[in-house]
Amino acid sequence: MRRWWFVVQTVLSFTGMLLSLHASVWARDDRPSRVAVSIENYAFAPDPLTITAGTTVVWTNRDEVAHTVVSNDKLFSSPELEPNGSFEFTFKKAGTYTYFCTLHPEMKGKVIVKGRTG
Repeated sequence: MRRWWFVVQTVLSFTGMLLSLHASVWARDDRPSRVAVSIENYAFAPDPLTITAGTTVVWTNRDEVAHTVVSNDKLFSSPELEPNGSFEFTFKKAGTYTYFCTLHPEMKGKVIVKGRTG
């Protein structure tokens, strides 16, 4: 009887470990991702940027002057980003989003958001 109980406990313990491992791997795959855009030499890079809905884009100013990140449709708008300053926005819907720097209007960028799959 004791041997049988030991086998049951071992099987249950092993099953619990497998379920826990599976849950942690699944949760890791479900985390929102973050993508970096550099503002450097009066340009946004990469441009265009293609991402999946739910992704957060983080723009970081690598220039020696201030810049902004403002979408043409006013969906997002950063304050002035001093050198090394950052701004982030999470894109929740599929679509194409164009943006520019209000201080240097010739600076333009585009984010292409694809719908989630699976």
